[in-house]
Amino acid sequence: MEKAGQVLEQFGIEHETRVLSAHKTPDETLAFAAGAADAGFEVIICGAGKAAHLAGVVAAKTVLPVIGVPLSASLDGLDALLSTVQMPTGIPVATVAVDAAANAALLAVSILAVSDPGLREKLVAYRRDLAEKTLAG
Repeated sequence: MEKAGQVLEQFGIEHETRVLSAHKTPDETLAFAAGAADAGFEVIICGAGKAAHLAGVVAAKTVLPVIGVPLSASLDGLDALLSTVQMPTGIPVATVAVDAAANAALLAVSILAVSDPGLREKLVAYRRDLAEKTLAG
């Protein structure tokens, strides 16, 4: 999840990192999710492995966009991927690839850029730079 923080810092986005667990710290997880919008959060990125229910539990308690990052543990992250992506109708979690914390952050940047023209310009420049580096080999 460190890569998510690095990407957010690259775009100048203030962020906070917490260690929570849907199974080991359920009360704290629910309290965080329920109060996130009032605390000023706009998007939440959740990384979890194995029985990865964190993103779903958080999404159930907030209407903020929640991005799930399945993390490799047992079964090469397949268990976490399926746990994160299989959400019931009405409680969406945007899910990125296994261990793709950087892409989760980029998705968060895209969401925030919808209402922030300056951030949108930074994202367009990032994508342009990415294309140029790819073409240059």
